[in-house]
Amino acid sequence: MEKVFESEYRFLCVIWENEPLSSPRLVELCSGQLGWKKSTTYTVLRKLAEKGMVRNENTIVTSLVSKEQVDRQASDELLERTTGGDVPQFLAAFLKDRKLTSKEAARIKKLIEEAEE
Repeated sequence: MEKVFESEYRFLCVIWENEPLSSPRLVELCSGQLGWKKSTTYTVLRKLAEKGMVRNENTIVTSLVSKEQVDRQASDELLERTTGGDVPQFLAAFLKDRKLTSKEAARIKKLIEEAEE
């Protein structure tokens, strides 16, 4: 999957929250939520269609990638960029000077247990 830029991500969020939707409705939503002009909306729609992330067929727009897929890619890129993929180092940096509630700590422990080989 190609990299998704911040403006594309916000655009995809509009689609994910409203799909399937007509392209005129998408223009309306992007104008209200993102402050975009019609031409900007159609340009980003075309670019994401070329990347294989959305489909605009008979003026109906749908996503071809899930929010979870895009979020996972962004998380992987951040992990690699900041710590070279070192998960413990990333967690240490992320948690430094942060206080967790017992509920948050329990949730993280559970996630770690589920991720163990």
